[in-house]
Amino acid sequence: MTIRPLTLDDISDLRAYERERDEFRRAVIAEKKIRRVSVGPVVTLTFESRTTVRFQVQEMARAERLTTDAQVQQELDVYNRLLPARGELSATLFLELTSEEQLRTWLPRLVGIEHSATLLIGEGTGARSVRSVPEGDHLHQLTRDDVTSAVHYVRFPFTPSEVATFASGPATLVVDHPGYPEGRPGVLLPDATRAALTEDLTAP
Repeated sequence: MTIRPLTLDDISDLRAYERERDEFRRAVIAEKKIRRVSVGPVVTLTFESRTTVRFQVQEMARAERLTTDAQVQQELDVYNRLLPARGELSATLFLELTSEEQLRTWLPRLVGIEHSATLLIGEGTGARSVRSVPEGDHLHQLTRDDVTSAVHYVRFPFTPSEVATFASGPATLVVDHPGYPEGRPGVLLPDATRAALTEDLTAP
């Protein structure tokens, strides 16, 4: 079972959203701060939740001035795919590139980056690794043989025992792409981040 998908009832109309937007943005920024993990100089993963996905739909509707149920439903159909299923985490992987030179340098170098994020969980003989899997509906749109995209959508599928190991900690996010040695040894997830992600993994 996935986290409950967003429906039209969850999306405020444009006038109502303008009234709540400042407060909602502050809440989303606070949640993303916990769910955002940077590994090395250019790779950042934001682990998605129902709140972060709702924000994306609301902002898209606002930017595109979407007013009909059919228009908003189209966005829901796209963004609901970012919600994690039970026993998995879902993340948006960003390459934080701000110049033409960075784009020319990193995008050819990091082809296949969507397969290269790994969560190292547990310690000692109980240590496990959970590797990222590209989100299927976006894979062919975002992947080419010679250059990668600056944005990827990935999932981390866990077994029940791996969920328990993750919940008890520790957990380290590593990017082990051969063109990105900066992704090792990775980043230890703060307790607040691991706690939030554990809630995703165990959502009913």
